[in-house]
Amino acid sequence: MAVVSAAGVQARAIVSPDALAALLREWVGRHAVTEIVVGDRTGAAAVVEAARALGLPVERVDEAGTTLRARARYFADHPRRGWRRLLPLGLQTPPEPYDDYAAVLLAEARLRAGAHPRFTR
Repeated sequence: MAVVSAAGVQARAIVSPDALAALLREWVGRHAVTEIVVGDRTGAAAVVEAARALGLPVERVDEAGTTLRARARYFADHPRRGWRRLLPLGLQTPPEPYDDYAAVLLAEARLRAGAHPRFTR
């Protein structure tokens, strides 16, 4: 999940399905979330259900290719060190989950398209 505005990334996290609704409620209050953008694949149903329970509009978007772009963004934010710099990036996987970067990419694409989401997963 990520909170993204025109000013940039406000918050991001990787959340279990059990904790999703609670964090969504918290972020809606803290960041004045006005719209939920959710990818059309894994975990989308839980996000849609939690968003509708809060009365927020939900936009489902195509998330094809975001995993590869999220991995590249992760490595841009966390430069490889030591011997890992010698391996091609395509042969490496981040040492921690990076789905929150995919959420950021979906929100940024939506902002570029002219919509104004503040929250996405």
